[in-house]
Amino acid sequence: MLQNIYGRTHLSLNGRWNYIIDPYEMGYYDYRHTPFDQSATGKGGFYDDRQQKDKGELIEYDFTLSPNMKVPGDWNSQSDKLEFYEGTIWLRQKFKADPKANKKYFLYFGAVNYEAHVYLNGKKLGIHKGGFTPFQFDVTGKLTKGENFVVVKADNTRHQDEIPTVNTDWWNYGGITRDVLLAEVPTTYIADYKIQLAKGNLNRIEGFVQLAGVETSQTVTISIPEAGIRQSVVTDAKGRAVVTIPVKKLNYWTPESPKLYTVEIAGAVDKITDRIGFRTIETKGQDILLNGKSVFLRGISLHDENPLIPGRLRGQGDMRMMLQWAKELNCNYVRLAHYPHSEEMVRLADEMGLMVWAEVPVYWTISWENPATFANAQQQLSDLIIRDKNRSSVIIWSVGNETPLSDPRNLFMGKLVSTARSLDDTRLVAAALEIHRNGSNVVVEDPLGDKLDLVSFNEYAGWYWSNTKDMLNYKFDIKYNKPVVITEFGADALGGYHADDETRWSEEYQELLYKNQFTMLTAISGLRGMTPWILTDFRSPRRQHPYFQDYWNRKGLISETGKKKKAFHILKAFYDDMQNKYK
Repeated sequence: MLQNIYGRTHLSLNGRWNYIIDPYEMGYYDYRHTPFDQSATGKGGFYDDRQQKDKGELIEYDFTLSPNMKVPGDWNSQSDKLEFYEGTIWLRQKFKADPKANKKYFLYFGAVNYEAHVYLNGKKLGIHKGGFTPFQFDVTGKLTKGENFVVVKADNTRHQDEIPTVNTDWWNYGGITRDVLLAEVPTTYIADYKIQLAKGNLNRIEGFVQLAGVETSQTVTISIPEAGIRQSVVTDAKGRAVVTIPVKKLNYWTPESPKLYTVEIAGAVDKITDRIGFRTIETKGQDILLNGKSVFLRGISLHDENPLIPGRLRGQGDMRMMLQWAKELNCNYVRLAHYPHSEEMVRLADEMGLMVWAEVPVYWTISWENPATFANAQQQLSDLIIRDKNRSSVIIWSVGNETPLSDPRNLFMGKLVSTARSLDDTRLVAAALEIHRNGSNVVVEDPLGDKLDLVSFNEYAGWYWSNTKDMLNYKFDIKYNKPVVITEFGADALGGYHADDETRWSEEYQELLYKNQFTMLTAISGLRGMTPWILTDFRSPRRQHPYFQDYWNRKGLISETGKKKKAFHILKAFYDDMQNKYK
């Protein structure tokens, strides 16, 4: 995967794509249910994009006469008939190319939910599974000078053995939900790099540079002009070189001062520029240390969804709005739940000064004993870490959320923790664990906790168990001497619905629950952060109450009209106090 795709010379294929709804997958299978792309000719599917040339031809589809939708964008929010649709839709885009002999070309997708079959000029490039991670295909030698066309078979059908599984609490938005780019690089190019501070060391930058292509042994220079840094390394026969740079004076990245440096990496024929911040993150006892200083993670959870305009976040304007709301809460931290958000979102967090919990959708009841399911989860985690390892905002890799205890689950999740640590030892590794209750004790005792850097867990006192009054009778029994970060708590409130504080769905009920949560949670000696559930109301087919929910999860602190609920101000006041305590 090309590191920093937006730093490359590229052609955007975003825009209006024609689409065909195909619930029976007639564009993929013949009438004997054999895939056309596996036939002797490889032809016959919608990906051929046949045009009527002879009046006697039988062609039962036509992209040009079909409707179009915006890409990036989910299909559910762009057509009423597709709001609940799960299945296959074909999408086609035409574009002009002028391929050069001394260049390589990659067709890049930021995300397609869930399974994508990609064809270029009628020829299959490959398949990708996973709705939230980027993928690319080498199309060098496959482009035509002049007009080309790309066809994507996108299928968002849920399956038990996939990641996530069939059961989630968010809308299953289908389609090409992030950017599509055609990138151009030299025949020998900088494929990957990591330029970050060494683990727990403010005085040394460590990392690597990885070249790919025909001349992989060469000198590569890393420059940070503003910091007076310039160092050259020589890559080995496999194109790899380790980078170690002593640091005398840097302005370290913090939420209060999110300093980003221009970093230039130059080889013999390729050069790339990135904006990178430098900071360390580690734990010591019950403290989380940012640049060696104890911090409290004043956070909020959020989905990749715009509450005001249906569908996935469409671009930087939507993303800035969400992160700005978090800043208005006085957050220094966000949990990007429950799957990888876009690269642009994480880069905005870099710029705006918000630390990030980044997560993969290992969520609820996964097929723990299926090797293919684990391989899929491991690939999604690896793709996330590879994409975002240079983002200073990302301080935590999360391997999952609310997974029920069992030996197969413990093995599966433990292996994901090992994967994360093998790919990046400079960040914390966590998961949103579950709790159990023993009388009035809330017990946090999960075997996975031994492998993690944080005691992070979800608890819904006052909503799914107890109520806003009796919840104060509970105490937390935590079995680990580690920093405690509460990954979820909350209550549903319909924006604008007011009653007394014992009436569910009212803003007053949610407000009191937040107040009492702070009383409960501040009694935990190791409490070092939280991400209440959730910044804004979001859509979910699980939420069926026709008046209070209407397919919305109402736990947001901001309603679907953008109005702040009463609990928003309660959380902000608490964060103002915590900021003063951790100056």
